Amino acid sequence: MPENVRKYWYHRYDLFSKYDEGVELTSNSWFGVTPEAVAVKIAQHIGDSVPPSKKFIIDAFAGAGGNAIAFALSGRWERVFAVEKDPEELKCAKQNAKVYGVEKKISFVNGDCFNIIKNRYSHMREEAVIFASPPWGGPTYQAEDIFDLSKMEPYTLKKLHTSFSKYFSEMVFYLPRTSDLNQLAALVKDGDQIQAIHYCMTGFSKALCAYYGDFADIQKP
Repeated sequence: MPENVRKYWYHRYDLFSKYDEGVELTSNSWFGVTPEAVAVKIAQHIGDSVPPSKKFIIDAFAGAGGNAIAFALSGRWERVFAVEKDPEELKCAKQNAKVYGVEKKISFVNGDCFNIIKNRYSHMREEAVIFASPPWGGPTYQAEDIFDLSKMEPYTLKKLHTSFSKYFSEMVFYLPRTSDLNQLAALVKDGDQIQAIHYCMTGFSKALCAYYGDFADIQKP
């Protein structure tokens, strides 16, 4: 096992509580997957705060499926769409969804999320929410006291927001915990608001979600 993966392997049951039941991960999945407890809490927050008219959720960077599985388990959505560019990651997501018994609740799509959202899902504006957990450029973000979202690789937050807001009003971005809040606020249209929620484990923030659009006030426990 590569040394840079080892520390994540020690926390494998935080990533997937059913890890021993057949969960599969690529070498990149270890860095990118949302810990299960965090994914479940995010799914609850989105489901509870989004307008009732929203029937579908699109996971634009599905990876190994952690968030898509949590969305499916929540029972809130008529359908979960999981988009992933890397076919090996998507293979893991499908397998992991089977482990959790939700493979029939998720539509898996292999391809570039920007093209797929434009060509397949843009007509769903009134019924769908976008969730995006994009690559952050590797674990080097941890060295930043305040993370410059214009340096996020390979897609900046502005690129993501501009692309997705063409088609959807409600968007949630899963970002580094040290993300620059001023950069998040700069993308809010006049009269709108943003909610930035930190998600913690063992007392420490793992990441934050930026909620853009018509979400009710999110009540943290």
